[in-house]
Amino acid sequence: MKIATYNVNGVNGRLDVLLRWLEEASPDVVCLQELKAPDPKFPLKAIEAAGYGAIWHGQKSWNGVAILARDREPTLTRKGLPGDPDDTHSRYIEAAIDGMVIGCLYLPNGNPYPGPKFEYKLAWFRRLTAYAAELLELGAPVILAGDYNVMPTELDVYKPERWVNDALFRVEVRDAYHRLLEQGWTDALRQLHPGGRVYTFWDYFRNAFVRDAGLRIDHFLLSPDVTKRLSAAVVDKHVRGWERTSDHAPVWIELSDVPKRRRKTNDDE
Repeated sequence: MKIATYNVNGVNGRLDVLLRWLEEASPDVVCLQELKAPDPKFPLKAIEAAGYGAIWHGQKSWNGVAILARDREPTLTRKGLPGDPDDTHSRYIEAAIDGMVIGCLYLPNGNPYPGPKFEYKLAWFRRLTAYAAELLELGAPVILAGDYNVMPTELDVYKPERWVNDALFRVEVRDAYHRLLEQGWTDALRQLHPGGRVYTFWDYFRNAFVRDAGLRIDHFLLSPDVTKRLSAAVVDKHVRGWERTSDHAPVWIELSDVPKRRRKTNDDE
């Protein structure tokens, strides 16, 4: 099973890029972020024509998340994180697909630091952490995928010394990410590429993509039983080089089939 996350940076403005990548990569499930479109403007017909069912949680001009599933309809299980009924940002959506719970998230950027946007980011992170603990307690296979707007370590940013006071690299944010991992989640990309510089984002400015001056901010966090099935974790870096593309590249993981239980024999007695 191939599951992807992709910050499209405007689902309608970059629809041709998204459809081209869907045809090329054929993922089974896709988590999209930064739709930048209200619910009625989500391009459902084009997505369905490409062979995908969809659920989405849109917002005019900003934010917005969606989950696509090939040849099936995702079953919506949640829109929005619990913990703040006054939060109007469209940053979390969740679906049940093939016996798994898949959460798609777009964590706040938080800049400038210090300030209210940074405090909102930390508060949103606390809500995510609390809810993630509840998901683990369910005992079901869970994936939390999306744009976390966090570079967890110095290995995840091209020049760490330049980012010390950026909200994506502040020590408070990295600590929050590691507290989340300590619940029992596995960072899929880092699990399979423990010492490599793997980036998922390259800014539009200063020729960042050509210089490979990137950041790793798009992550898959896997519950323990999903981690056992992890067989690949890949960044489709070439997509970042397409015309009119997002500043993020699609990221995907592959899960092996659920291992079959061995039949008990007399030798096991």
